[in-house]
Amino acid sequence: MAQEADSPDYPDYWEADVVLRDGGTAHLRPIVPADAEALQAFHVGQSESSIYLRFFTFKAKLSARELARFTNVDYVNRVAFVITMGDEIIGIGRYDRLNDPAEAEVAFNISDAHQGRGLGSILLEHLAAAARENGISKFSAEVLPENRKMITVFNDAGYEVRRHFDDGVVALEFDLDPTERSRAVMASREHRAEAKSVAALLAPGAVAVIGASRDWGSVGYSLLENIIEAGFTGPVYAINPQAFELNGMISYGTIAEVPEPVELAVVAVPYEEVTKVARECAAAGVKGILVASDGFSQAGNEGLQRQRELVRHARAHGMRVIGPGSLGLLNTDPAVSLNASMAPAMPPRGPLGLFSQSAAIGVLLYTAASRRGLGLSSMVSGGNRADVSGNDVMQYWEDDAATKAVGLYLESIGNPRKFSRIARRLSLSKPVIVAKSDVMGLQLPPGHAVRTTQAPMGALDAMFRQSGVIRVETNEELMDVAQILVSQPLPAGANLAVFSNSLALGNVVADAAKAHQLDVVRLETGMDLNTGQSKALPVLRQRVRQALSAPEVHAAVVTLLPATGIQTSVLAEVLRECAEEAGKPVVASFTGVLDLAERTDGLLATGDGSGAGTEPAAGGLQRALPCFASPGSAVNALAAVVRYAEWKARDKGEYTESAGTDPAASQQQIDALLAGLTGTDLLTPSQEQTARLLGCYGITVQDSAGFTNDDEAVAAAERLGWPVALKTTDARLRQRLDLGGVRLNITDATTLRANIAHMRASLAQFGDIPLEVQSMVRAGQACTIRAIEDPLLGPVVSFGLAGDAVNLLGDWSHRIPPLTTVDVADLVRGPRAAGKLFGYQGLPAVDVPALEDLIARVAQLKDEHPEVALLELNPVQLSDRGLAVLNAEVRLGNHAHRTDSARRAMRD
Repeated sequence: MAQEADSPDYPDYWEADVVLRDGGTAHLRPIVPADAEALQAFHVGQSESSIYLRFFTFKAKLSARELARFTNVDYVNRVAFVITMGDEIIGIGRYDRLNDPAEAEVAFNISDAHQGRGLGSILLEHLAAAARENGISKFSAEVLPENRKMITVFNDAGYEVRRHFDDGVVALEFDLDPTERSRAVMASREHRAEAKSVAALLAPGAVAVIGASRDWGSVGYSLLENIIEAGFTGPVYAINPQAFELNGMISYGTIAEVPEPVELAVVAVPYEEVTKVARECAAAGVKGILVASDGFSQAGNEGLQRQRELVRHARAHGMRVIGPGSLGLLNTDPAVSLNASMAPAMPPRGPLGLFSQSAAIGVLLYTAASRRGLGLSSMVSGGNRADVSGNDVMQYWEDDAATKAVGLYLESIGNPRKFSRIARRLSLSKPVIVAKSDVMGLQLPPGHAVRTTQAPMGALDAMFRQSGVIRVETNEELMDVAQILVSQPLPAGANLAVFSNSLALGNVVADAAKAHQLDVVRLETGMDLNTGQSKALPVLRQRVRQALSAPEVHAAVVTLLPATGIQTSVLAEVLRECAEEAGKPVVASFTGVLDLAERTDGLLATGDGSGAGTEPAAGGLQRALPCFASPGSAVNALAAVVRYAEWKARDKGEYTESAGTDPAASQQQIDALLAGLTGTDLLTPSQEQTARLLGCYGITVQDSAGFTNDDEAVAAAERLGWPVALKTTDARLRQRLDLGGVRLNITDATTLRANIAHMRASLAQFGDIPLEVQSMVRAGQACTIRAIEDPLLGPVVSFGLAGDAVNLLGDWSHRIPPLTTVDVADLVRGPRAAGKLFGYQGLPAVDVPALEDLIARVAQLKDEHPEVALLELNPVQLSDRGLAVLNAEVRLGNHAHRTDSARRAMRD
């Protein structure tokens, strides 16, 4: 079906791959005239009842005139979307603007064979987003009373639906402004659909290995063998046109020859054949493919284009894709027992879920987990992450009762705002650990098609903290933290008891704890463990129990040198029992243990040092003790867990909208300013235009006036009111009192003229510098508020104290909108110099509530208008009684249509 995307009016950015309610996928796009034949086929295939409910009468076929009207739209006043699978239309939604330009009538028609899959809800979301973009604020519809499914679509969308019965028809209408409930409904539907799509990959009914081989050591051989050896509970099929028998089973030539439906196809064919195999899988009705084949990243642009085509075709035919270049996936659930990976053995069952992008890092994660005795619930290697991403797998883990903690190694994030939203929700119930590459966002990983960041340093880490994510540097640190989370309860606070049989070692551990903002409330270093096992163990048990029973102790670190006649595993068992009895976390470091038979980095719980006995206990924790060879690693990991526990226990605040804002008016202004702007050009509004735009959000910029001669300056000062400030508008000098760029408290015309002459003379070395006068404000602390639209992170709001703190030292704090009240408060208190706001060296504190209100307004503006490429308020003068925005700069551009907007769409 040809799409007329070459038409200048065709909004190609409205196209989206979508996940349906049952986890399948489809493609949504605007309708085009070439869809007439497919639309007729869709209509003819509908039942008489469905046609009657849509048109209030029966039409056996659509007339040529109707087909022309339905498929020819202007994408402004008349918009229609189709949802397709392959070349077949399975759903249509449209709106037509009414006489009231702010209202449109909306209608849907869903294929009988695909009803109940959530197509109507998806169409409504995308139509609402397009309508808002085109200045429509209200939808209405006329529905027959018996059309309960369509009425339910409107009622369940989260909007405030008004209805009345008129002449045998139910008339519905509702405003399109997103509400808290409508946002929650969309997020919930998205979550359920994406979780189901991943669940279908991790628990398929049948698996086929395409490219299965009898050559020992090949990828196809290993994948087939590992699936069989792990005891997968469903049927397994080997696909290889060159072999009649593989691994003791019949081999099929193609996926089409397999006698029953296959949910998961594991593809291990040469790079050149992957696209053909994917098409064959789509034709056979496969639900998902795992592409182990590599070569896409090595093939440069050609490989990237092939990868995109692979995903585009798969999604259009209802399939999800893991990879290419994936290490595989595994699910330790005994009811599934799937090891469709290169891992040589199925890991023990446990509460940790793992995701990695890089296959190589996936190997490291698997081996690190195995070495430490960490049991896994499931593991997914995303490879090039062309389709299934960490966001998708987190959606699955949120509902997976077997997963109690989540670990991800990420080189990039395709949709950071969505990641932040999912991670913040998931972190409330399950800790999320992310090992982040140091260059994440600064360069593209091989084979990945993601955007790079232009945000200031620290913004990405701020997003992690804001979301409750435990950020670590390496996969080893990820496992350090994970082994505490899967085996110990969360600490109730940051107070530690430190035990050691060495004074020096105990003091080192105490110092390390203090460096991580942990409070050592009990330090015991006098334990003598060389008195024999029968005497030493009771003493150790008694002291640790006593300390853990104290309410002021929230966790314990035990670091021990080797003791004569006592095995490490015996000491670990005593400590594990103490931790379990107290219900408080205990970590241990057995420094100086050289015998590899004694595990000193991992979970240890038995006398033989084997790590056995670490199966999940009640509540999903593994009954074991987290042990570390290095006490520094133990303290570092425990500190990360404490910070997470504090975040989880803390009030998260509320999302609020500032009073007196008018987003619709500001959007009209932005649209008018950007009319005719093309490409990547940025537009800088005039001072008056900027003031009007900010005024829509209740932000007032202090009046100022430029001038070319003394008389104009005096006239401007008379209008503004004495006293005034004289300043340059040059960005380098406008705040530099020390360089003569600012003169304050000018009280009369004579003084103003003299200052103008003196300033022009002193600034002559910098060229012909423009000047302005501005009404004076109360003295106080100058600050800077900056908001940008970043290609990777979306909107980023930054705050710092103006001057050297931000210009030289980079002392900023950052947050990703939307912001809660707590987020705003944290943003204000984030810079190291923020203490100056709360009273410093005897000076009065500034009006922090006024500052927080201003930041909330800036964040709301930036979140609602991606066209604002930059908004900088610099300086904002804070006093003990209010604030004044002395200068504002705005730059507008054609935004790149955020991937995490008010419509569900899979990452492109």
